[in-house]
Amino acid sequence: MLNSDFCIQNKVRLKSKKIVITGGPGTGKSSIINELIVRGYTCLEEISRQVTLDAKKKGVDQLFLTNPLLFSELLLDGRQQQYIEADESHANMVFLDRGVPDVLAYMDFIGDSYPERFIEACKDSMYDFAFILKPWQDIYISDNERYESFEQALEIHEHLLKTYQSYNYQLFDVPFDTVGKRVDYILKVLNM
Repeated sequence: MLNSDFCIQNKVRLKSKKIVITGGPGTGKSSIINELIVRGYTCLEEISRQVTLDAKKKGVDQLFLTNPLLFSELLLDGRQQQYIEADESHANMVFLDRGVPDVLAYMDFIGDSYPERFIEACKDSMYDFAFILKPWQDIYISDNERYESFEQALEIHEHLLKTYQSYNYQLFDVPFDTVGKRVDYILKVLNM
């Protein structure tokens, strides 16, 4: 095992731990990421809203609904880029709002097929830890970028479980609680 003095003297850089926070829509992922940022952790925020807003600027109201494969390819590319960014980070831990497997879970949810490169991307972009948030009706809100009903959020949750488990992730279930206590739970698991 490398000690920190050896790493500093020999300029060996240990890889950052990549920690994905996943869950269906409206489960509190972004609130957790925002709290982690406030606490000084390195975080990479969800990119699907930006993909949706960019499409709207080009006159496409709901890219996921009109061209789910293109939307998913853009997400896959963005999440792979985030994975690389996390891998190259000098932080001990990098938290990501969703991961590469989320793209497959959503495609499976709508019953659409996808190219083999989606599967390869999941195999090539393995996270060190994966935390999943269950749909929570008390905090669920629909908006212009989140069009799913709460019932659909439950279905998406099942697809996320199945997809992450198919890549042998141990999923840590984040309990319902205040944002601060949810973050405390995640940090406690990471300091096992």
